[in-house]
Amino acid sequence: MNREILDAHLTAIAGLDGEAMKGCQRAWDAIAKPIAGLGKLEEILVQIAGIQRFATPRISPRRLLIFCADNGIYEEGVSQTAQEVTALVSGNFAKGITCANILARGCQTDVLPVDVGIACEGTPKGVLRKKIARGSKNFLAEDALGEEEMLAAVKLGIDLVREQKEKGIFLIAAGEMGIGNTTTSAALASVLLEKPPETVTGRGAGLSDEAYARKLSIIERGIKNRRVKKSMPLDVLKALGGFDIAALVGVMIGGGMYCIPIVLDGLITAVAALIAFRLQPRLSGYMIPSHLGKEPAIAYIMEELGLAPILHGEFCLGEGTGALLLLPLLDRALEVYLEHNTFLDIGLSPYERFEKK
Repeated sequence: MNREILDAHLTAIAGLDGEAMKGCQRAWDAIAKPIAGLGKLEEILVQIAGIQRFATPRISPRRLLIFCADNGIYEEGVSQTAQEVTALVSGNFAKGITCANILARGCQTDVLPVDVGIACEGTPKGVLRKKIARGSKNFLAEDALGEEEMLAAVKLGIDLVREQKEKGIFLIAAGEMGIGNTTTSAALASVLLEKPPETVTGRGAGLSDEAYARKLSIIERGIKNRRVKKSMPLDVLKALGGFDIAALVGVMIGGGMYCIPIVLDGLITAVAALIAFRLQPRLSGYMIPSHLGKEPAIAYIMEELGLAPILHGEFCLGEGTGALLLLPLLDRALEVYLEHNTFLDIGLSPYERFEKK
């Protein structure tokens, strides 16, 4: 895939189906409860109806896609965790023993870990091998990704969404795993949002004051060295990003192409969503926010995307865990939608919906 083909895919993405959304909204309003009684949960299911082009939304079967990759910027000491942890945790996803697996079992969600750029030569057993390279490069010295590498990762994300659609998956939760990826994400956010690193950079998995100051300095120097501008989001991704983020950009694009809602997690998925949005603004309609997160950049990104996460628990685990925490709430709301009594059923006049003036 080259940029021209990608542009053609992006141009072909349509907006949400307004008639399906109206049908879903009418059904909500007929339920024997106050108008918008379930608030944002109702809005999300109406949005999903618009994505799927059916008035009755479907949110299962569903799958968590976890993109696993290492980052060359790790060499600069931006994490307190060894790089080998990426391969270790990726293998644990396949074994079903991580936090994400526990939460996924609790909400009946399949987990598919994907090696898109783990630094080890092989791929952990049970992880889908789609390795493009053994980690990205150090963006202090050179572009993190080559042009062909970046586009291959984006294409991978698009293709995996298509494959899930063909397998009967109705909803995808987005996840990632990669030591150093809060640094790459913060660098991307700083450029794309035109905000200084200290405004958008958190402490990731936990850093001392000294390590945090070093992280800020490295991001600032890396941005200066790469000389990229927010008006060219793919160039920013190539210069400062990682394979996990590039693949997640493809997932966001695939959601629009194949009419599948994509549930966002934390910082890394939010940055991927922002890049996809900059490429095609209609894609924000296909994104479901889950939580606001502890990393400061998330709030700025959500504001630009026009999305409002309903969970505010200061989560910072990653792996798609925040997305998984939202799914049981959507399940319960959908049960109300499908199993309700209407005002007609109980012989009462329905509430009226009055438009805001």
